[in-house]
Amino acid sequence: MSSELRFTATTQTEHLHARYTGTGHADMSKYDWLTHQHRDTSASVIGHHSLSQYLAIADNEAIGRVKFEQTERMLQPCGPPPQKDDD
Repeated sequence: MSSELRFTATTQTEHLHARYTGTGHADMSKYDWLTHQHRDTSASVIGHHSLSQYLAIADNEAIGRVKFEQTERMLQPCGPPPQKDDD
């Protein structure tokens, strides 16, 4: 019974990772996870006009400028990737 439950949980997790790329996996680094979160947030701000309006009013900027800046932040939202140790 326990092995069936584990198999089902593993299958559901694999399905989730295949369907939604931002859900992460066991080997994902903190940098990659944060990058996904920041990009998802920026995409949400760009996609939802009311969020863009809110940020435009708060920053006293045009809505187009807010969307442009959010798009630019999606390139490297957390800065350059960290050095990888190949040891």
